[in-house]
Amino acid sequence: MAKSRQQDAWVFFGELLKEKREAAGLSQSELGARVFVSGGYIGLFEQGIRKPQLDVAQRIDEILQTGGIFERTWRRLIDKSPYASYFSEVAELEAVATKICEFAPTVVPGLMQTPEYARAVTMATHPFATEEFIEEKVTARVARAAILRGTTRPEYWVVLHENAVLTPVGGPTVMAATLEHIVKLAAERVVLVTVLPRSVGAHAYMTGSLKLMEFDDQPPTAYAETAFSGTLLDDPAVVKQAQRAYDLLRVATLSPEASLALIESAAEDFRRCARTT
Repeated sequence: MAKSRQQDAWVFFGELLKEKREAAGLSQSELGARVFVSGGYIGLFEQGIRKPQLDVAQRIDEILQTGGIFERTWRRLIDKSPYASYFSEVAELEAVATKICEFAPTVVPGLMQTPEYARAVTMATHPFATEEFIEEKVTARVARAAILRGTTRPEYWVVLHENAVLTPVGGPTVMAATLEHIVKLAAERVVLVTVLPRSVGAHAYMTGSLKLMEFDDQPPTAYAETAFSGTLLDDPAVVKQAQRAYDLLRVATLSPEASLALIESAAEDFRRCARTT
């Protein structure tokens, strides 16, 4: 399903939600209180701007006594997405964000991956997958980067742990090309990259990758991801904690100039290694 059609489907989901909520005689705030989200988020669901998590859709079905229609619709829409269920909404939010801040502890973020790097990561995590599956995942991941070239592109800040710079994902040739791609994006002022050196040791966010997103017309969100799952965080107090952690990470990094010098040096080392193997 093309993204525009999927968005239309979520708008229909929202319209149906509004119809069922009003038929039950509940305000947005009243329904929100019963399913443990704010009334404002119910409004965003009804406009198709935000997508509920599965457990929220299930609670809506229970409160509105809709026989599971929202859970079934949610599952059908998520199944149409090329992304993991826990990442599908994040990919859509990236496209409307005005600012994205990422921390990548081990792997280059998807928005900066080359197709070869994305393929290596996908094959490492799905060693028995079909070629069709691999290509679908790689294409979807690379396509996300289009937001960095659009007229409404977000501010994009990335903190790379030095491990993500020095781990030869896909081999030295692929890694060299990926690092050179990052340098090119920085030179074009598409992204501001800094590196957290390994010598820092313990740091403010030790549990996986972190993405912060800001928007023109909705509250900021945080997305935390580990090896097998991810969580979109909406609670303002939790998002504030995530923002503080990111601030602490950023002050521990090398300067942008020193970071790019380290990335360029690593790319040269990988190129040299590729020539000798």
